[in-house]
Amino acid sequence: MEIREAIDQDFDLIWHIFQEIASAGETYAYDRSTSKGEAFNLWMKYPRKTFVFEEDGEILGTYYIVTNHSGPGDHVCNCGYMVSSSARGRGLATAMCEHSQKIAIDLGYKAMQFNFVAASNEGAVRLWKKLGFETVGRLPNAFNHPNLGFVDALVMYKWFET
Repeated sequence: MEIREAIDQDFDLIWHIFQEIASAGETYAYDRSTSKGEAFNLWMKYPRKTFVFEEDGEILGTYYIVTNHSGPGDHVCNCGYMVSSSARGRGLATAMCEHSQKIAIDLGYKAMQFNFVAASNEGAVRLWKKLGFETVGRLPNAFNHPNLGFVDALVMYKWFET
């Protein structure tokens, strides 16, 4: 198993994961019909860096890291993580989040913020808390879940000890 920086040629494999998660509409605030080209820009071009979790030549997960805001907020980054449904429950999200925090520190960030975590995504919320993130904000009914209707979105934050 290896987490490595993604290259453009990885996107065909990333796309399968992205499409599965985005089209479900349960965890990300992406349009459920996001095209492959739009997804490429969102996941590969817009972020500062994108990584893949690879095992035996198969991409099982991916994450990006991006500066959350420019100027006086450029010391805070944001990350997004996706794991293939075939690989869930194996600790990939934990490994990628821990890896992303090391990368963030190496890139000079002082904190990481998740801007819009669906409160219904209980596994992610539990994991982020376990990894030291605090819920610093709650946006009532901000996420329109396809099955549950309007649910809260959380803002989660972690300051890195230096």
